[in-house]
Amino acid sequence: MKMIKKLIKQSLILLSLAMLMLLVACGDSAPPAEEVATEETIEAPEEPPAEPEPEPELKEAAKGAGEPKTVRVSLFSWPGYGFWFIAKEKNLVPEIALDIKIIEDPYESFGLMAAGQLDVTSSTVEYGPIAAEEGVPVQMVAYTNPSNGTDKIILGPGIESAEDLKGKTVAVLEGGLTQIYMGIWLEENGVAFDEVEYTNLIMDDAVAAMVSGKVAGGEFWEPFGSNVLKALPDAKVVATSKDPYFVETALLADGMYMAKPFIEDTETAALTLKAYFEAVKFWEENPEEGNKIIAEGLQFPIADVESVIGASGESADGGVFPFNFTESAQFMGLKDGAPPFGKNGQIADHWKLTNDWWIKFAMVKESHPMEAGIAVGPFKALIESGY
Repeated sequence: MKMIKKLIKQSLILLSLAMLMLLVACGDSAPPAEEVATEETIEAPEEPPAEPEPEPELKEAAKGAGEPKTVRVSLFSWPGYGFWFIAKEKNLVPEIALDIKIIEDPYESFGLMAAGQLDVTSSTVEYGPIAAEEGVPVQMVAYTNPSNGTDKIILGPGIESAEDLKGKTVAVLEGGLTQIYMGIWLEENGVAFDEVEYTNLIMDDAVAAMVSGKVAGGEFWEPFGSNVLKALPDAKVVATSKDPYFVETALLADGMYMAKPFIEDTETAALTLKAYFEAVKFWEENPEEGNKIIAEGLQFPIADVESVIGASGESADGGVFPFNFTESAQFMGLKDGAPPFGKNGQIADHWKLTNDWWIKFAMVKESHPMEAGIAVGPFKALIESGY
């Protein structure tokens, strides 16, 4: 800009000299000296002051303005957790960007949350008392889908009853709902929960152990239960999650967990909860497309997805009953009305039931208050936002 100003001044000087020479050539008298423009007397238009350069911190803040906040989510390979893929694919809450990982061992996910490497996970709903006992900074924030028949206790060929399981090995996820489910069923049928051996297996390995005869029975959810029955025609189902006790207690279900530091970011935690329930809503209205997105995310056949969550968008159509926002809020005691399973505020009884069973299994030493493992802040914030 300084160069332009100098050029303007020089041009005006040359123009003035040319006019002077022309007047001399024509015989006219030269103008007074004071009328001749010089570099000192010619003023170029004033340049507006330059904007100050922003501080580096402000530059970074401006660069990030409006960008979605990354939320790190994990789940294990099961259609009941697949709504996260819908939320991401359809960008249902643009304020957040979901980074989804499949981690087959839920305890690995909880460990990553404690280490600050993961924000949210979907898993079964019994972990709260264990987290409270061990001081793990993880809390459940929502009850998402109770089992509606997908969970089954299956006995291998030649095993006719609970009595036949005494002294034998059964497949469960130790520290998971499947272990509690097996313990309750055994005691309902006259066998103490500790009269069998429990082996800790994820579902793929549990199916292989059952088919090979390494275990005499086990707890399986779909589609793994059907795989066992196809491979072992003489195996039999002796209990399902549609049995009255499990419908009334709503014991067998999935939930959403968040790391405590993430929960403290109330706005982002509430938006994450919103993304999940927006995905359930999308699935209800577009079940075919929703199931396709879930199948692709999990690398599952669509038939397996439909066997778990249904094909029609109706919650009661599949092996689990996906709760919508209102139903989950009722279960958590945050909205009026009775949810489809249990009663309003059923989460309190659910907490006590799981805590009591973990004491029996020596997973925890004492009863913990529900607030130690369940946080309702994100749900309340979403309700207060008018969602």
